[in-house]
Amino acid sequence: MDKKLEVKNLQISFRTQGGILKAVRNISFDLYKGETLAIVGESGSGKSVTSKAIIGILAGNSIVEGGEILYDGQDLLKISEEDFHKLRGDKIAMIFQDPMSSLNPIMRVGQQLTEAMILKAKTGKKNAKNSFNTMLKRLGDNINAADNSAHAADVAQKLAKFDAFCVAATKIEREFNEAYGNALQLDVDIENAILMLEKQKHFDIKSELKGFKKLFVQSYNPYVIVKDKKSEACAASVAGFAAQGKKAAVPQTIGALKEMHAIVKEALAKEKPNFFTLGYYITEKGDDLRSLPASVVEMNVLTRDFLDQNFMLDFIATAEKGAAYAHNKSIENKKACLADLNEALAYFKAGNIEESKSYAFQKNLSGKVEKAINRLNVKKESIEYVFSSAFDNAIREYFEGIKRNPIEEKKYNKVKAKYDAIVAKGQQPDWVLPPQIVIDLDLKLSNICKVLENLIAHYTDNIAAADSFDANKAVLDMIEFFKEQASRLVVKMNKSIAKAKAIKLMEEVGIPEPTTRFNQYPFEFSGGMRQRIVIAIALSANPDILICDEPTTALDVTIQAQILELINVIKKERNLSVIFITHNMGVVANMADRIAVMYAGKIVEHGTAEEVFYEPAHPYTWALLSSMPDLHTTEKLESIPGTPPNMIYPPKGDAFAARNKYALDIDFEIDPPLFEITPTHHAATWLLHPNAPKVEMPQLIKTRIERLKKERE
Repeated sequence: MDKKLEVKNLQISFRTQGGILKAVRNISFDLYKGETLAIVGESGSGKSVTSKAIIGILAGNSIVEGGEILYDGQDLLKISEEDFHKLRGDKIAMIFQDPMSSLNPIMRVGQQLTEAMILKAKTGKKNAKNSFNTMLKRLGDNINAADNSAHAADVAQKLAKFDAFCVAATKIEREFNEAYGNALQLDVDIENAILMLEKQKHFDIKSELKGFKKLFVQSYNPYVIVKDKKSEACAASVAGFAAQGKKAAVPQTIGALKEMHAIVKEALAKEKPNFFTLGYYITEKGDDLRSLPASVVEMNVLTRDFLDQNFMLDFIATAEKGAAYAHNKSIENKKACLADLNEALAYFKAGNIEESKSYAFQKNLSGKVEKAINRLNVKKESIEYVFSSAFDNAIREYFEGIKRNPIEEKKYNKVKAKYDAIVAKGQQPDWVLPPQIVIDLDLKLSNICKVLENLIAHYTDNIAAADSFDANKAVLDMIEFFKEQASRLVVKMNKSIAKAKAIKLMEEVGIPEPTTRFNQYPFEFSGGMRQRIVIAIALSANPDILICDEPTTALDVTIQAQILELINVIKKERNLSVIFITHNMGVVANMADRIAVMYAGKIVEHGTAEEVFYEPAHPYTWALLSSMPDLHTTEKLESIPGTPPNMIYPPKGDAFAARNKYALDIDFEIDPPLFEITPTHHAATWLLHPNAPKVEMPQLIKTRIERLKKERE
């Protein structure tokens, strides 16, 4: 599966008046394309802090103590706020718990929807142009390097032709999008007009129908609405009623609008042309498209064949040389770098490291790793791209710890002396003695080694798989990348197109009468409808990852199922990757692909949804399932005894031990590791140790699981 996001050893704390609160403690997980990962736990478990770290909106008193969040070759913990602006909404979007916290109460919802679209369209164009030009130049450089520039002129000509027909393709797509956007708006406007006329609300028919005719004519395009006798007669008919503008003409007007609406609906349902192949056809044949078939499907087949035979197959063969050269050079550089990485690892594992020598290793390795990256790979290997910053950060944290520990010890001794002096006088201080902050230097040194070990393992895998490299696939991936960037260059987003798209989005998320609702304020919507608007805003820039932070908690239970089903449908239709944050196991029962259960800042169990629901292994997961009501359970539900620990003073051992009736003595002394149950299912409980006593899950859960399994049969 295609990995979209990697969270590695994430550690986040917060400065509070009482001390440093440990919110997230060394958690790791991956998110794959098209899947829903549910993160479940009580309030204060760290699930929402994790989601906020991913989208870069942690509170000002937060401290990121370690870890990485890797997305598209970047560590999201280390990028600037300006870089985050390029990602938020466009690549990673978020739905919050309370919809009113995401909506401006004094701005109409339509404006809030269109604002996001227009802003993202502008930044997207600029980024796409830079990405297209950079990749095309890299491809040319590698092709020339492959044959020592012996055919540089020929290569330049091919790249220029490729660039030229991509430009032609963007022109066709831009014209198509403008016509399609007009047809989209017309579709909405006609529906509203027919509704108004049928309700005997006689708005200004004369001026309105003139506007409809104008939009209809602007929708003429060889691939949207064809300018033929039928469509021209329809436009003339509408224009005729516009000229009359009389109440008596309402039935005929409705008939003419319905005819126009049918043409528009048919146009919107058509298959889109292959702009890429059509762009080449036009650069070679000129703008006269009369030789093309009327059927878009047949036209796409013809233009694709014309492109392949006259240019693309030869271009791919040439590009394959560049792709193979870039790959081989990358592998060669990785092999050369591997010895240096192992030397550095041996040095840091030996301990007693020096600051100057450590940074000398960092400088040398960063340059060599940078050189070993294959820049023609469309899919970025995050571990290579973030190595330099991760290695530098790990070294810096170690030496900062060496300098900070004596300072913290001195500070603690001063406060303790004051505390002890008050106690010595027979008084009880009205404040709590804070714990001494001690930076674990062994852990920090281990983190340095981990950065090196991870890259060594990655390089070793790459080198082992080097012979299986497929140059043809690499080139096809590049071409898809070029097509995607070219397509982003032509996005035209003015107010009218944005409005039409917003209304369609409102329809998609299930808002009735979207044309009317477009001009309303958030207070005119119910809680469920507000959340649908928030979902529409989140989807407006077509994001890659959608984070849902308890999106149904503030809603009536009758609405929760509708919102969950809506998120499920949208995820499947758009192939989104979803992180779903909740405290309720029942909420994710029918929508999660995998589940991570969090407690006191740690993931205590994770696995597929089926594994966690039908074979839960951690007592905390048992407790969550036992407290979950359903329609069939007649027994008294079990509540989780006690309260979560104060994470300013993290308990020794397992944080859940004090609330766990199955706790062993070791739970109060040593924090359990994640034991493997299956390759996809792990749980952090000493009950899974081979020497632990046999403990059965509660009968209540067993009965539920047996019943659910029978219902599935």
